[in-house]
Amino acid sequence: MEHAVSPLAAWESFYVIIGSSAAALTGLQFVVVTLGAEANAVTGGAMRAFGTPTIVHFCVVLLISAILSAPWHVLSSAGLGLAVCGLGGLVYGAIVLRHARRQTDYAPVFEDWLWHNALPIVAYATLFAAAIVLHRRPEGALFVIGATALLLLFIGIHNAWDAVTYIAFTKRDKTSTGEREKTN
Repeated sequence: MEHAVSPLAAWESFYVIIGSSAAALTGLQFVVVTLGAEANAVTGGAMRAFGTPTIVHFCVVLLISAILSAPWHVLSSAGLGLAVCGLGGLVYGAIVLRHARRQTDYAPVFEDWLWHNALPIVAYATLFAAAIVLHRRPEGALFVIGATALLLLFIGIHNAWDAVTYIAFTKRDKTSTGEREKTN
């Protein structure tokens, strides 16, 4: 009796790579949060709007990798797990948008709205849609899901870098201001 080869088998290395990357970057984001706290550059409202979502995006990439690496007997089971991720991401995206609008510590610019709000919502909507059609059109859906996982990974990388540069310049500016006040 021959066993059918799952279309997921061809994606195994891809998901090992991006899942491992997401896990490592999650750890680095904890360092970013610690630096922000030490520099007094980030408060609760800004953290909920701009810091925590980065961790969530990395964790979702890790979860997508885990779901698609599991030994499913039918693709619809993997699709259900991914659809729940996508739907959960959409709900979370709405919550993050609300936090971003309500926080008063930082005035977001267009790039912030794009990377912290719009692109994640697009990614989660795309994940949800691809998960729905996974069992009917696996080849195309798997490429869309892979692209979505990469998009979330790149969003997380961009947003982590954005946070690090903000913290670095905020700390530098606070230090410069403090030094000027001491000399006056």
